[in-house]
Amino acid sequence: MSDEKNLSDDLNDMLGDAKEGAKKAADKAGEFAEEAKEKAKEFAEDAKEAASEFADEAKEAFGKAGGDNKKVLVGVIGILFGTIGIHKFILGYNKEGIILLVLGVLGIFTCGITSGISWIIGIIEGIIYLTKSDEEFYNTYQVGEKTWF
Repeated sequence: MSDEKNLSDDLNDMLGDAKEGAKKAADKAGEFAEEAKEKAKEFAEDAKEAASEFADEAKEAFGKAGGDNKKVLVGVIGILFGTIGIHKFILGYNKEGIILLVLGVLGIFTCGITSGISWIIGIIEGIIYLTKSDEEFYNTYQVGEKTWF
């Protein structure tokens, strides 16, 4: 009988140790998740600030570019960096640029879904910009201020 009692006590001890180990692992996983969430938030803020600074510098540098230069510039940048909306900032469409920038940054938290949407928008707009004639582009997007597509 004492062997059975010792075996039962040993099993109860092991079960208690396993429960304690599982609780510690869950606590560590929770801590790790919170830390990762905070680091992702910091990264998103840094990326947003860097993109905004880059957009401001690009806008300033190319603000006086003519219709042809701006067409090629925003077309290529739309294709390459459409995810963060730099081409919108260059054209002076700050609200639309911020929308694309936020979608791009949110992609960090949504496994790339929202940044994929803004990337597709950038590619489509870049292609549209590059396929328009210089005059049509200038009249539509720089004079007429058509903000999307």
